[in-house]
Amino acid sequence: MSPVFDCRDETQVLPGMRQARQAIGRGDLIVMPTDTVYGVAADAFSASAVAKLLAAKGRGRQSPPPVLVAGIATMRALVAEVPEPVERLVEAFWPGGLTIVLPAQPSLSWDLGETRGTVAVRMPADRIALELLEECGPLAVSSANLTKKPAAVSIDDALGMLGDSVAVYLDGGPAATGVASTIVDATALVGAEPGPVRVLRDGAVSREALRAILGDLLEPDTEPEHAEAANRTPMEQGSGGDPDAPAGGSGA
Repeated sequence: MSPVFDCRDETQVLPGMRQARQAIGRGDLIVMPTDTVYGVAADAFSASAVAKLLAAKGRGRQSPPPVLVAGIATMRALVAEVPEPVERLVEAFWPGGLTIVLPAQPSLSWDLGETRGTVAVRMPADRIALELLEECGPLAVSSANLTKKPAAVSIDDALGMLGDSVAVYLDGGPAATGVASTIVDATALVGAEPGPVRVLRDGAVSREALRAILGDLLEPDTEPEHAEAANRTPMEQGSGGDPDAPAGGSGA
């Protein structure tokens, strides 16, 4: 059985973090707390590790995982451009429950799945998660659940669904909010004629809070269930099972 470390117990933090780092280095999976829901994580630059993550959840390449980062400096290395409105979003909501989709840096040698040249990035507000991100670099992180099952809000939820497909479990106690991150598509801001920012998934950051920062750059409110699936970005299609996602959703 895979080891579980209770990171609320300081005597377990160091050995737990050491084994988690080693597992990531081997290309294995770990489960860790975030400020939204529990996430299953893999080295974002290991195609085999990302494939293992998708297989553990029962997902295909058409549902690529978001990437968690330790700060905006790492984000700048992963995306093609950080438009000024995105700078404002990051200043207002990071670390926290906002995932931002942007065009990926084309020179990156990674394979997250069928991203169509985009990447969804977030900086979580969780001590354990941030320490791992500082030490291991960007991690591909999806909610620690089987696809179409509720997102894990406790380590027992994650264990019950993922079992020995995960090498190390880090227990941070019950999820602080249990509310998945909001996902916004900011790809239209990159280019000669900026377009609106689209809300792909409602979550921890409200539309009202987003509008206070973006003003008219945020798309008008619409009913998400009326959106045509064909118009969704790859990251939106993949938002059905990560640590930032609502029950049954994706993204930590």
